[in-house]
Amino acid sequence: MRSRRASIFAVLLMAGAAVWAQQEDGLVSPEDSTSTEVTVQPSVESRAPLSVQWRSLFSQSFRLLLVEHAFRYATEPGTRHPGHPFFQGYVNSVGALHGWSDGDPFYVNYVGHPMQGAVSGYLWTFNDPRYRNVEFGRNSDYWKSRLRAGAFSWAYSEQMEIGPMSEASIGNVQATYPQQGLVDHVVTPAIGLGWMIAEDALDRYLVRFVEQRTQNRLVRVLVRGGANPSRSLANAVSGQWPWARPRDHADLLAAVLPKPASRKTDEAERRGGVAPFEFAANAYALADPSGTCAGGGATTALRISSQWQMVLDVNGCKMTGLVKNLSGDSLSYMAGPRWTPPVTGQLVPYFQVLFGGNKLTQELVSPQQEAYLTGLAKSTGAEPPERSQYTQEFEHDGFAFAAGMGLDFNFNRALAFRLLAVDYTRSWANDLNGFTSPQGFQFKTGLVLHMGTW
Repeated sequence: MRSRRASIFAVLLMAGAAVWAQQEDGLVSPEDSTSTEVTVQPSVESRAPLSVQWRSLFSQSFRLLLVEHAFRYATEPGTRHPGHPFFQGYVNSVGALHGWSDGDPFYVNYVGHPMQGAVSGYLWTFNDPRYRNVEFGRNSDYWKSRLRAGAFSWAYSEQMEIGPMSEASIGNVQATYPQQGLVDHVVTPAIGLGWMIAEDALDRYLVRFVEQRTQNRLVRVLVRGGANPSRSLANAVSGQWPWARPRDHADLLAAVLPKPASRKTDEAERRGGVAPFEFAANAYALADPSGTCAGGGATTALRISSQWQMVLDVNGCKMTGLVKNLSGDSLSYMAGPRWTPPVTGQLVPYFQVLFGGNKLTQELVSPQQEAYLTGLAKSTGAEPPERSQYTQEFEHDGFAFAAGMGLDFNFNRALAFRLLAVDYTRSWANDLNGFTSPQGFQFKTGLVLHMGTW
């Protein structure tokens, strides 16, 4: 599958780490610093540039892009022989995008692509000097750095999907069924940001826990790689050892560099009030009378008063329970008000009403027509037929409505976890081939980032 490339390459890197770990200039541990002489100009740190290192960032991103396209070209016959003129194939690919599902299995869309989003996000952090050395925690710099990385991850993802050097231009992937869904455009940056935060938390609490209890370099390398596969791949792309960490050098220099001015980070010192903006990456399921629909999406909320927010919600799911040779998906896009009661503590409920649209898309494959056209092509020496030649597509759009409530658990001012959100959904899109328009309960859970209070 086209998105398996990132995860496979990361696994290969971790496998090679066991060999590289024995080299002398490998992992640097804090304990080794006691016997190491370091001569440093203290003023160098203060003269470090704070602007983003764009040239280095684009160079490293281009390397990642080359690795991904090389893997695609080597493993996908359709990429090597798209069957379209270059420019017309690109136009057809971008113009054919619709619906949610793109035909890839669950682990490709919801594991492989988030890893891609995390890798590109880490490339940003390597080239953002202002926040390069931050670690997971309650400090505002960490969350600012990850939001900046998430924005770059979205830009990289869009370029990989529909940009000048993308799956749309090289191979014209989206021009043919079933690769026409929008799932990767949402999942890659949204869940990729959550993936980065999860790896950062593992690095601080699990990896450091192991490093405090063993001096074995091989064990340390394997734990770092296993807990942070996306960071390991980003390290390799940027020219570092896969197991490298900024703290390896920071710990060595701590004894000779002047300590920075202390920053007051007490909760009382932070700006109070509620977050003016929040972003949530969702895992999503819809319980419909004709079957379930599972997928994901994203939700943004803009605070307009202490208790009211305006919400924009985009979610998509892949239909289940359809007859053989029929696949489909549902895409919902809604907006509306949300009320959050004035409660204190870590558990915060909300109630919302959303209005918008729902789009149902289905594709019916005809095996008989496929066999006939394929046999005809073989007998005449022609190119194999495109999937669109033996696939029927069906689409219905309609008004949609959702009302319900959710419960968030706030870890701190920046991060929360959506324990559960339940909305009753009603869609007026016409029924499609054994799947009724969504009418039932939808369930969400996910990670929520609060911005503006830190």
